[in-house]
Amino acid sequence: MNLPSFLWLWRIAAWSMGLSLLAYVLLAATGTGLFYTRSSGGQRPDWLRSLHFCIGATMIALVLLLLAIGIVGTLGHFGSLGHSAHLPAGIIVVLLTLLSGWSATQISPDRAWARVVHVGTNLVLFVGFVLVSLTGWIVVQKYLP
Repeated sequence: MNLPSFLWLWRIAAWSMGLSLLAYVLLAATGTGLFYTRSSGGQRPDWLRSLHFCIGATMIALVLLLLAIGIVGTLGHFGSLGHSAHLPAGIIVVLLTLLSGWSATQISPDRAWARVVHVGTNLVLFVGFVLVSLTGWIVVQKYLP
């Protein structure tokens, strides 16, 4: 395809990825706070759970934005998908992020499995973010002049 430069798209992707990683770190911090207040029997601040959910929803939106940018940018630049390991790594991160978000909505005293799925998914998501970051760096090198 003969399309204009996608540099603006890659800038959005870079910011989105950086903010996704920041959201992941903030989610780990707020999730740890939720865990310790729950396990110690202490009083949990009312705002902490809401903050955790808001950051999580933001991360889901950012990851979906990254998926859209990756598809549009790759199709626009190459005309097809699947030029590197970045696509499967990205799809895995998207699926893990969606699973994490869904499992978070299922957490309740009646569903102990949901917390296990949520925390376990987020631990695996760390590996997914590492892989998508490494493969993404390789992809970025293809686009730079």
